[in-house]
Amino acid sequence: MPVVASSAPPARAVPVTFDELGSAGPLEFYGQAGTTTVTFPVPPGMTPTALDATLELPVFLRSAAVTVVQDRRTIAQLDVPLLPRGPVRIPLDGVVVVENAVTITINAYLLPLDGYCLDPSNPLRLVDGAVEFAGVESVPAAVADFLPPVLRTLTIAVPPDPSQAESDAAVRLATAVTSRYRQQNTGVQIAALPRGQVLPAAESAPFERRIAITEGPDSGLSLQGGPGIPVLLISGPAAELANQTRLLASDLRRLAISTRAVVGPLRDAPQLPGDTTTLRELGENELTTEALAPRVVFGIDQTRLGRSAHNVRVHLVGSYTPVPENIGAQVVVRTGGESFDRWVAGRDGVIDHWVDIPDRLLQRFTNLEVAVDITGNTGRCGEFQPLTLSIDGESTVQSAPATPPVPPGLQSLPQALMPRVEIGIGDDRYADTARAVSIMTGLQRLSALPIDTAVVGLQQAVDSGGPAVLIAADGWDRDDITLPVSVSDDGLTVEGADPSGAPVTLRLDPAVGFGALQSVFDGSRSLLVATSNGAPRQLDQLLRWLDEDPARWPRLYGSAVISSPGRAPVTVPAPVASAQAATRDSGSGGTVLIWVAAGVFAAAVVTGALLLRRRRG
Repeated sequence: MPVVASSAPPARAVPVTFDELGSAGPLEFYGQAGTTTVTFPVPPGMTPTALDATLELPVFLRSAAVTVVQDRRTIAQLDVPLLPRGPVRIPLDGVVVVENAVTITINAYLLPLDGYCLDPSNPLRLVDGAVEFAGVESVPAAVADFLPPVLRTLTIAVPPDPSQAESDAAVRLATAVTSRYRQQNTGVQIAALPRGQVLPAAESAPFERRIAITEGPDSGLSLQGGPGIPVLLISGPAAELANQTRLLASDLRRLAISTRAVVGPLRDAPQLPGDTTTLRELGENELTTEALAPRVVFGIDQTRLGRSAHNVRVHLVGSYTPVPENIGAQVVVRTGGESFDRWVAGRDGVIDHWVDIPDRLLQRFTNLEVAVDITGNTGRCGEFQPLTLSIDGESTVQSAPATPPVPPGLQSLPQALMPRVEIGIGDDRYADTARAVSIMTGLQRLSALPIDTAVVGLQQAVDSGGPAVLIAADGWDRDDITLPVSVSDDGLTVEGADPSGAPVTLRLDPAVGFGALQSVFDGSRSLLVATSNGAPRQLDQLLRWLDEDPARWPRLYGSAVISSPGRAPVTVPAPVASAQAATRDSGSGGTVLIWVAAGVFAAAVVTGALLLRRRRG
């Protein structure tokens, strides 16, 4: 039922940033009349009252105005002070809330000074946005209402010495909640239940939730505690605990309209698109733009394919406004700032063309830009009639599984671990469960599809033969899996660091403790190994560093990231041989750029004498 925001003065103003609402990035308005649509969630019991942001204006303006419209109703209209940068407050009184969400259209109108043209690369921008809410968040009265539209932090409480089933349920729950709130970058953390208790002692703050997981005879999900935000207790026998956890990630949760619910068998295997799919099935729908030199940008997301891919081809089908004979035009396809295909734009305005994306340009998420570039007299300030460019969402995308992964190393994750990954933990189950939650929530934020997880013993994960995350916080002592960076009596060995592909060994005196996340392809499967050289706290410091900023996981390149005391983590490049093999086996030529992890060597230099010797394989 729609709810209309009241114009009464709010009893308490609660600002929630765009990032927390899942609307990442600034709002940009191009041209003299720019438009964008914004949708944001609204917590039950609260109403939006205003949108606050910092406004950045283009130069040489005579006037600027902003309007907010919802369902053809004008919600707000204001003239903007002609300052290069300053705060702006847009009232939202009267907006209609439908199913705990608001959708509004923001229009920006710019008029340049006489004799000046608007710079097409310099839009009006709303940055650092936040929505102010009035009211108090409603207390959940049923299991269906427990997870709110806006969730800043989820705390999962498990016993101090959790069973494998409890660890498995905690990691499944953390990954599922992260997938659901992926755009909001919800923080997920593990806490220990008071010994002998089944509920955490602390209460939940606004926009936060606490869930307790305990193994026991009674299966189900139930709300416990009060009168504030209750705790959700998930319990059941070992064989049932994971299944009860799946309810929160299922659409069936909306039917759990009681304080207790018990679910039957559920399966959560995602439907993968296969070797041939379409842009629409990959989540790309709005592929139309209008401009003097229009361009459409869409992504090839390997996590939507559920595997590492290469030999990617796209059958571009679409149209553009035909240009007159006195205007030259070509269609250009780019990625990463590099043009890799182009053709003369025909007079019929039809696009029907296959493009092959070179493997060397493929990333976890590859942005493709299709543009119509024109030349000729387009008039003053581009007064030539703008062109419309459309790419059909039914354009076909073909790919093949990549073995080894393309790209290699940390950029191959999580797609090379999908759709199902085992997490091998050691004897310190509580600490390893917390590490597994940190790793899997970081990987899940990178994936458009849910990742199916299963927590098992470390040895079982090693022996399984499938993709795995291996947590060996105290050190790695296996000879059958060679890590990119390993420690022995000879020193610190970095595989493939030599230009010839040979390993390089560093002898450190005194020794330096480090923690690392290392990506390994063993010839048939991908592994992510979390380990240290006897310094588990340094591994925990690395995971905390990654958790502090959600942008750090996507920026990880190379084969390993290493943390040492008192220094920012550094990245170790993919070994020469594996990088060349990934490019060669995928049918793509080109030169592989080899760089040295200077930070690793610098850390060794300042901590003691460094003896470098080259070991020939």
